[in-house]
Amino acid sequence: MNKGALLYEGKGKKLFLTDDENLLVSEFKDDLTAFNAEKKGNEAGKGALNCKISTQLFHLLEKHGIQTHLVKTLDDTNQLIKKVKIIPIEVVVRNIATGSLAKRLGIKDGTVLPFTLVEFYYKDDALGDPIINDEHCLLLNLVKSESDLEELKRLGREINVIMKSFFAERRLKLVDFKVEFGVDKEGNILLSDEISPDSCRFWDMDTNEKLDKDRFRQGLGDVKVAYEEVLKRILSH
Repeated sequence: MNKGALLYEGKGKKLFLTDDENLLVSEFKDDLTAFNAEKKGNEAGKGALNCKISTQLFHLLEKHGIQTHLVKTLDDTNQLIKKVKIIPIEVVVRNIATGSLAKRLGIKDGTVLPFTLVEFYYKDDALGDPIINDEHCLLLNLVKSESDLEELKRLGREINVIMKSFFAERRLKLVDFKVEFGVDKEGNILLSDEISPDSCRFWDMDTNEKLDKDRFRQGLGDVKVAYEEVLKRILSH
């Protein structure tokens, strides 16, 4: 599959055209961003780690019936993916209060939530990806119907059940994560983008050590070491 012209460049990946109009190549970058790209950095090897982690997790979810855009992994940093129209809603699933949720609602950091919380954020860098509710989504025509929103929530919760159990076996708490979805040419809603320590929070079950992008956000250092540890645990069983 030939990697053609650059179609799009985001914070963590580049998308390239291929000789098949229904397929793209997704290249994972070493760039790190936080706080809506106000803080920027670079960690050599991070792109390859995220590509490997995301590949493993997408395969895990596919085995449990979640449809994804992943066709195959081409090399250390490139995936062949189905071309989809991204739904401009970031679906954030939370099990433990931290970050913006703790600040916004005054919940003590580290509080285990009584139920899985699903939130929507409007995927718009210029607006700072604001939190939105179901009616905002319909008002902005981000989806066709309310049933699409219910499907996004259902998928978010189902992904959470699968991954929470998977990581618990590997002594990691799945604190929260962000997923994105796209619609393919047949109208199917597919899990898209990536699932990695860039888009999830992982805490060690015994020490609560942070093994995700919070190490960059909070200036804790050892970002690559943390991502390597996540990959090691994913591959450990």
